[in-house]
Amino acid sequence: MNTSFKMEVQTLDQQALALKKQLTYLAENSPYYQRIFKEQSIDISTILTMEDLSKLPFTTKEELNQYYPEMLCISEKNIADTVITSGTLGEPIPFHLSENDLNRLANNEFLSLTIAGITSDDKVLLSATMDKLFMAGIAYYMGLRKIGAGVMRVGPGAPELQWSIIKRFSPTVIIGVPSFMLKLLDYAQANGIDPSKTSVKKIVCIGEAIRNEDFTYNNLGKRIIQRWPVSLHSTYASTEMSTAFTECEMGNGGHQLMDLIITECVDEQGNPVQDGEVGELVITNIGVEGMPLLRFRTGDLCQFYSQPCACGNSSKRVGPIVGRKKQMIKFKGTTLYPPALNEILNEITCIKSYYTEVYRNELGLDMIRVHAACINENEENDKIIKDHFKAKIRVTPEVVYEKLETIDKVRNGLNFRKPVDFLDNRK
Repeated sequence: MNTSFKMEVQTLDQQALALKKQLTYLAENSPYYQRIFKEQSIDISTILTMEDLSKLPFTTKEELNQYYPEMLCISEKNIADTVITSGTLGEPIPFHLSENDLNRLANNEFLSLTIAGITSDDKVLLSATMDKLFMAGIAYYMGLRKIGAGVMRVGPGAPELQWSIIKRFSPTVIIGVPSFMLKLLDYAQANGIDPSKTSVKKIVCIGEAIRNEDFTYNNLGKRIIQRWPVSLHSTYASTEMSTAFTECEMGNGGHQLMDLIITECVDEQGNPVQDGEVGELVITNIGVEGMPLLRFRTGDLCQFYSQPCACGNSSKRVGPIVGRKKQMIKFKGTTLYPPALNEILNEITCIKSYYTEVYRNELGLDMIRVHAACINENEENDKIIKDHFKAKIRVTPEVVYEKLETIDKVRNGLNFRKPVDFLDNRK
């Protein structure tokens, strides 16, 4: 067990002081929160403890979409960098960062990647984009430089190039999207490359879940680990949070960086849920200058774990994301989220690539259509796929079979950061 690094975990009293400082900053610099505090007669001087956090209003995604220009707290001349959200659930939102925000971002990834066991002795293949206004890519790079690790900025895609760099420069760690790791493995198999005999010993997975709610590997995680004997780590983050939750070697949830973010987990009514119960993640940034958010409802459903981790760190941990509230599907009486569909599809070995689509029929009911490219055109494929769905969720979606090139064009053409596996076409 690696116990060489332990976070200095803030106490609740320390978080309360950080919250008061952030509230003062918002009251002095944020046109949006100045207006909200005035309209709702909120006296921030009465917020003395973490329990008082519930006296403050939530910030919703709808409010962020509508009022984000008002949320900017710095002048144009103090904007050091601009990023945008992925736009998964709507129009991408710009976030402007100050020089201090960039330093905070570097510190965030320094801490997060250190939790994953990356040290100055490592050489890291960064299989994530650093351009296209993507926050995470530059955060990984700055964090790795702060650690002192070597970095190879290969970016996403191009399996042949990735393996060439692995062979020539011997990286010990890869940071990338897990579904792309499967493409690397497929290329390796087709070209006589044995991944187990390469220098890579660790993969930090971004953008997609590799674990179930009980922390066991889901089918995506299993398909990687069964073919590549590496240490596999999950990480969860978003542009709005400007903070990451990363797994240690125990794989029991992403550790919260208590000095960078305040978290809550709430039910539909905004009331806190108990440890281990599914609720919506709510975040308050600490130390963000450009566009800090107060009690922002992320829409992501997860579970909290407050008991100390076996790695020795006592910070709160966030479990795997169960789904997103706005992506909930009511299909033939069954409530589903896209991760449940992905879990089934990742288990079916005859499927080479896929994406799912949800739309509403003429009666206003949710319908699911799976677009799949199979390894071959075996007539048994249809029965195999539908039997899997019936066994797992007791309902069968429509399945459309397409060429791999057609599927990949949709998966990689609608979002320039990570492959798209779910399209919500409901109006």
